[in-house]
Amino acid sequence: MTDSTHSSPPVVGDCDDRFAAVREAFAVNFAVEDEVGAGVCVRVAGRTVVDLWGGHRDAARTRVWERDTLVNAYSVGKGVAAMLLLSAVEVGELDLDAPVARYWPEFEAEGKGDVTVRVLASHQAGLPAVRERLPEDAWLDWELMCSTLARQRPYWDPGTAHGYHTNTFGFLLGELIRRATGVSIGDMLARAMAEIGVDGFYYGLPLREHGRVAEIIAPQAVLTTPEQWALVFPPTGDEEHDTMVWHGYFNPSGLSGIGSVNTAPWRSAVIPSTNGHGTARAVAALYDSLLGRPLRECAWPGKALLRDATSIHVDGPDRVLGRVSRFGAGFQLTMPGRPLGPNAGSFGHYGYGGALGFADPEAGIAFGYLMNRPGDRWQTLRTQRLVDAVYASLG
Repeated sequence: MTDSTHSSPPVVGDCDDRFAAVREAFAVNFAVEDEVGAGVCVRVAGRTVVDLWGGHRDAARTRVWERDTLVNAYSVGKGVAAMLLLSAVEVGELDLDAPVARYWPEFEAEGKGDVTVRVLASHQAGLPAVRERLPEDAWLDWELMCSTLARQRPYWDPGTAHGYHTNTFGFLLGELIRRATGVSIGDMLARAMAEIGVDGFYYGLPLREHGRVAEIIAPQAVLTTPEQWALVFPPTGDEEHDTMVWHGYFNPSGLSGIGSVNTAPWRSAVIPSTNGHGTARAVAALYDSLLGRPLRECAWPGKALLRDATSIHVDGPDRVLGRVSRFGAGFQLTMPGRPLGPNAGSFGHYGYGGALGFADPEAGIAFGYLMNRPGDRWQTLRTQRLVDAVYASLG
């Protein structure tokens, strides 16, 4: 089925008649919210009921968004990293309650020897930023990023508080996975995608796929000094805290994708917290696979492990975000200030500007939405409109 509620830009793809409200919401986003290019996919009870895309891949609006267009998914990739971590736990290569240092000995430096995999995965390890100022292109150097984090002193006593590990999360989980399994997180993702029969999500995008990528339309001014950082995150008077937040986003410069997101080196790099590239279709399929419906059989987290990993591990003031956040072992969990639908058991991960992948076990929903013009950081009307339309369509 192909449909266009608004003549420009076109919305195309497949949509079950029962979910026409999602198609309408997607079209409204282009008409009134200045959506430039995007895709949305919804699976219910293992069946794709919405697979829509539309708009343009570039700011000039000269290149049409196509069925296989990839886009930087930002922190949606953290949820995918959590899936890979849990798959290693499922087959016994990792234990959530074992010390990280069991697999990564260097990590025990500066009193981190008792930090468990569970604490690391739930943003409690006190490593949301690299303390040491690094060269501007250090995000390209996996070994440098991981070794620097392993030897540094935490910003708080691990396990006593939590703070969003905005850009370090992927390096930390990725190196842990590599040490435990002998496989890089990028290769592990590719293998998992093949096992469950999904195409379209990458850490470390092959050069042959770069032509499919949409341009991210967001400010790209590179910020390299505390004076510039203070314009984005005003100082609080607590130098340790301010440095933690600034370094978490801007050390090394380009780490968050600012000034680098539309470049070939960024697309080819492996930065699992921030630079996974994919389609909404792949995101929805990955989350549906966690509900026990992989397109093909694979060693994916069992129900008991998934319940454990998606139970509330931390819920309260976030030392980095400066607001309440809630996490399980790797996933963001639904919460009043940032709901993933109306049901209490939903889990997933938002990305910068409203990108989202999540699963709702109670309703049997798996959802993916990716776009190339990010909106507000915390809550975006475009995303909420789509999620609300999905649940309204269930009746």
